[in-house]
Amino acid sequence: MSRPESTATTDGIAPASRTLGMGAIAGLLSYAITYAITYAMTGEQIANSLAARILELATGDPGTWKLVGWVFYSTHYVTSEIPGLFGSTAVNLISRGDGFSAALFVIPPVVLLIAGGLVAVVGRAETPLSGAFGGASVAIGYLPLAIAGAFLFSISVGDSTAGPTLVTAALLAGLVYPLVFGGVGGALGSFVSNR
Repeated sequence: MSRPESTATTDGIAPASRTLGMGAIAGLLSYAITYAITYAMTGEQIANSLAARILELATGDPGTWKLVGWVFYSTHYVTSEIPGLFGSTAVNLISRGDGFSAALFVIPPVVLLIAGGLVAVVGRAETPLSGAFGGASVAIGYLPLAIAGAFLFSISVGDSTAGPTLVTAALLAGLVYPLVFGGVGGALGSFVSNR
């Protein structure tokens, strides 16, 4: 029995427009879910930290949600730029040993693998290659939020700004992670969709 054209791929490899739309939505949701899990795992610790207290004194806002954003980007190996007296310093808040669990690094890959797999299953990918292309389409939704988040999570103190590094936020968090993990998830999901 043949599948409807709107749910299958258009040429056996490239995803149909419906699949691309599902990928974009899955990317948006993946970003939000990854941030929410990161917040649940680190929010209280950050709210009670010295950094949050100093930030509140400097800006009048504890900014816990912004500092969680820095950890969120750190889970993608994106550094945050912190200005100092002798120039800015790039740090990854997880790998530098600030008491955050290294398990946080697993969150984005797992969420994106699941998202890519779901896109392939719902889009009825017929081959692992078409599933990979469909799964990688989560980057359509993930990339804009990765770029916007780099600005949204930045903190201005006087003439200086601290926050996630824009270029690596776009390239690593916005493109590499969703393309690779979404694509692998999509390839794996194609096996489920063909059962």
